[in-house]
Amino acid sequence: MPYITSAERFGIEKGRQQGLQQGLQQGLQQGEVALLQRQLSRRFGPLPDAVRARLTSASIDQLETWAIRVLDAESLNEVFDQRE
Repeated sequence: MPYITSAERFGIEKGRQQGLQQGLQQGLQQGEVALLQRQLSRRFGPLPDAVRARLTSASIDQLETWAIRVLDAESLNEVFDQRE
């Protein structure tokens, strides 16, 4: 078994923590995308591919903004409207 210095051990642990954090962020984003897709589909019918792509590439903050807008929007355009 090779010897691992304390600096290497620290680097390995830091890498694990960063990987875990990234995994949690990705999981959160994927969950928000899935929920918002269901909400939008239920309210406005089948979603165009462009909308699905936009949701998939959005940040968590943007997804949360759209999730709030879907409550009052009368159309898909109102959900994604940049004015405000």
